[in-house]
Amino acid sequence: MTTDPNNDAALLAQFAKGDAGAARWLTRRHTARLMGLALRMAPSRAAAEDLVQETMLRLWRYAPNWKSSGSVTAWTNQVLRNLAIDEARKSARHQTDGLDGIDPADPTPDAAQQMLQTGRRAALRAALAELPPRQAQAFVARHLDGTSNMDIAKDMDLSVDAVESLIARAKRHIAAALAPQKPELGFQDD
Repeated sequence: MTTDPNNDAALLAQFAKGDAGAARWLTRRHTARLMGLALRMAPSRAAAEDLVQETMLRLWRYAPNWKSSGSVTAWTNQVLRNLAIDEARKSARHQTDGLDGIDPADPTPDAAQQMLQTGRRAALRAALAELPPRQAQAFVARHLDGTSNMDIAKDMDLSVDAVESLIARAKRHIAAALAPQKPELGFQDD
């Protein structure tokens, strides 16, 4: 492989031409970051792994059409976020016993704390699933991924003010959605 392993666009072009080595470089560069993001959004490690796998599959399918004006990092982050939001919506629609978000494979010393955190994550996922997609995208990018408002604005092709507005509306909706559950989720009144 003669392509610079730090140039994602060039690696995608090489992959589109059949270079498996380029795919390995891209996988090495992006999988760990995507897994970190997925673990914050998914109800379990297995679900996070599925999100990362699907994101990378979409990247491979999209490689022949890649336009070098975009960032592979931003693109894969966005694809993963969208997939996670879609999964949360499906889960919220199909959740029947309220225990779908518990991940028994996640070992922590305090089972009560684990259940409380799982309940909080499930409540947040359900509240996120009710948001319009752009609000959910902006909120997740800012508060779960730690992305700056300026970078979110670039990724979403919006002004920083528009991003801040989306995030503020999302926060208000989430706060209102979670308010009735504060005692069960262990939140104190301010």
